[in-house]
Amino acid sequence: MKLAPRQIEGFLKAPPPELRAALIFGEDAGLVRERADALARTVVPTLDDPFLVSDLSADQLQETPARLAEEAAALAMTGGRRVVLVRDASDKLLKCFEEFLSGPVGDALIVAWGGELPARSKLRKLFEGADQRAAALPCYLDDEGALAGLIETRMRADRITLEGDAQRYLVDHLGADRALSRAEIDKLALYAGPGGRLTLEDVTAAIGDSAATALDDVIHAACDGEAAALDRAVEEGFAVGLHPVPMLRQTTAHVVRLRLLRGEVDSGRDALGAVKAARPPIFWKHQDRVARQVRSFDAGALADALALLLDAEAQCKTSGAPDRLTASRALHQIAALARRGRAAARR
Repeated sequence: MKLAPRQIEGFLKAPPPELRAALIFGEDAGLVRERADALARTVVPTLDDPFLVSDLSADQLQETPARLAEEAAALAMTGGRRVVLVRDASDKLLKCFEEFLSGPVGDALIVAWGGELPARSKLRKLFEGADQRAAALPCYLDDEGALAGLIETRMRADRITLEGDAQRYLVDHLGADRALSRAEIDKLALYAGPGGRLTLEDVTAAIGDSAATALDDVIHAACDGEAAALDRAVEEGFAVGLHPVPMLRQTTAHVVRLRLLRGEVDSGRDALGAVKAARPPIFWKHQDRVARQVRSFDAGALADALALLLDAEAQCKTSGAPDRLTASRALHQIAALARRGRAAARR
């Protein structure tokens, strides 16, 4: 059974009673694990009970394929249904799941989860083409709308008010990994306390050492044209869990904004004045820096930068090329455009 993104939340709250196995996969490792846990908890109250939950790796099943059916058929000593978790699911487990789904035994729920599986993945196709006994749940990287909804839901739960541009800053600076985003949002909620208020200054201070700051550093180093700083920022970004695709996507959003601001400058407006008047507002600490970036790129260079970033994102998703290398190369190409623009402006 193939699920569309809009169907997934409802499915996780009330999976069909005949469901025997689910495959949860995608770029967002945090969301994959969150959904795997949520689905498992529709059957068992906790994932810490060894009598109700069996945790298997893909390697274990490859060595002993019959183990899946054995665990699915095992009876819980305390009664009730069991859950079998399968980590690192990939096409290597195709035969194992083909045999299981052809004639499921026992009544346990199998929850298999892993990383990104392309549309051509045979395991993914097996689950998508199955009847209601099996389902495939994709986990895509959070976009702005998903992040805004995550923030609003968490703050509403504790009646916390986000003042001014605080929410906009959060959406712009959180990464696309659900687990990391949720951790940052929970940290802010704890900082505010029930019924509290969060200003823009509170938010920037609270997440100042997070992946959000690392992402800022990557974007600005690239658009400043600073190669050494960009190398450091990219390395630190990967170290705190930034994924190449959101790194490219957020840089693309920044370049689109520079393009709009450059259009105003080409119409006769001062760069800093255009930056200060921008809506939504640009964080005040970054305004001078962004104005310098606007001056470093002409319209043609910004069009080239946008094409480079979009092409790199497409390569990361489809070509099988090393994602980190592809992203880093594209960002350095943006930095080279910025340096070229600055040199031309000085002549």
